[in-house]
Amino acid sequence: MSDTESSTSSSSSNHKNNKNIEDIEINLNADTPLSKKELRRIKKGKTTLEKIQKKKAKKLATAASKVQSTTTTNTSTISENEKSENNSDDDSNKDDKEIKKDDTPKEPKRSDFGIWIGNLSFDTTRDELINFIISKSDLTKDDISRVNLPTRGTKNRGFAYIDFQTDDQLNNALKLSESELNGRKVLIKNSKSYEGRPAKPEGITSTLSKNPPSRILFVGNLSFDTSQELLQDHFKHCGEIIKIRMATFEDSGKCKGFAFIDFKDIDGPTAALKDKSCKKLIGRPLRLEFGEDRSQRKVIPKRALEESLESHDQQPQQQQQQQQYEERQQSRGFQEKQDKNSFKRQHFSREPVRITSSVALANAPRQSAAIVKSTGKKVTF
Repeated sequence: MSDTESSTSSSSSNHKNNKNIEDIEINLNADTPLSKKELRRIKKGKTTLEKIQKKKAKKLATAASKVQSTTTTNTSTISENEKSENNSDDDSNKDDKEIKKDDTPKEPKRSDFGIWIGNLSFDTTRDELINFIISKSDLTKDDISRVNLPTRGTKNRGFAYIDFQTDDQLNNALKLSESELNGRKVLIKNSKSYEGRPAKPEGITSTLSKNPPSRILFVGNLSFDTSQELLQDHFKHCGEIIKIRMATFEDSGKCKGFAFIDFKDIDGPTAALKDKSCKKLIGRPLRLEFGEDRSQRKVIPKRALEESLESHDQQPQQQQQQQQYEERQQSRGFQEKQDKNSFKRQHFSREPVRITSSVALANAPRQSAAIVKSTGKKVTF
């Protein structure tokens, strides 16, 4: 089939399709078509076409009236709201200024005459504290200027602060110490007195690490990808580094997770422990502590150590043994021997009851393998 024939056939088919297609006209003013239900009712004679058209006209009229009413109300409310908002903004600004000046709640200031109350029950309330002080002393509610009862959730933390106006009121409140409140003996003392608190650790280095300070820094919780060069760059700002001893695996050569860094002096490890930037490496929090400085160990020779131990241990042991022996001899009724050094413990050698198998086999009698001579007696079984 040639190209000319194919082109003529396609053009003829397109013309046929164009002839079959008709333009569709839509009339917006026309009535809506009847539904299948409405056509069925008209066919059965239950309704007529006029009744159906009247019902549809009523529905359209009611819907149009509702739309108009909603639009008018919305426009009116928007205009009224805009006016009211403008007026309210002006009024609110004025009111806010007045409230800020007048109605700001002023917390009572902390006075110089305060007490600390401890050993409280966790269910004790503010009113119970005030009633406790008023009922057991000559003080009144007006004498109390401030009550601070710290809470944790719904319950208090076991202590409170109460402030008074004068020094005499403070002294009267201190007399109530060791009196009961809610079944517990209350401890009352001056709020400025810090007696009984645990002593703070001496020096800064004790808070930084459990170990005593040294020039060696222990670094733990390292990543397996850590290298000595990385540690050098991470801690070089703390001080002069002499050596880095990093534990590694024999097969892979990677870090085992900890290392020791030898600084020139103690200032290097202390600076590393204080610096927060040193406590993280490759996204892992590091464990930093003072390491043990082996150069400061006191090494004692073995011979001197053994001699000192023997001299210290043997004398008291010999004396104790001699005293115990003398006490036993006296309790048994024996007289003390004149020569104390003549006493020697007798050692009895006991042979083992059971002979070993090797000894038994070695000492066993050997029988000959020769033919036994006949004795003229026949043994029958």
